[in-house]
Amino acid sequence: MKNVLKLEYLLLAVVTATIFVAQGFQWYWLVIFFFVFDISMLGYAINKEVGAITYNAVHSVVGPIVLILAYILLAQNIFLFIALLWFFHIAVDRTFGYGLKHFEGFHHTHLGKIGKAAK
Repeated sequence: MKNVLKLEYLLLAVVTATIFVAQGFQWYWLVIFFFVFDISMLGYAINKEVGAITYNAVHSVVGPIVLILAYILLAQNIFLFIALLWFFHIAVDRTFGYGLKHFEGFHHTHLGKIGKAAK
């Protein structure tokens, strides 16, 4: 089942990148801004609960969906630009098994254990 999910997220990343370029945005922005969303991991400097909350807030699809709705309502390309970058980041993360975090720690995700916890 995990491999099916990873394949789905890989396809979502490819489709998102394709839409991004088809909308006239340059592909290299996907690379340049990829790690910006991982700033949310700084919550782990406080503790694992705050880290899980900040990480999950940024790695949930709710934020990019809200931006897509803002784009539809306001027709401002910046909303679409950020939303597609954000969707791409989430899809790539999930492709590699980085799911939403449980309070037990960074390595415990909704997709299963990763890293040291998986061993």
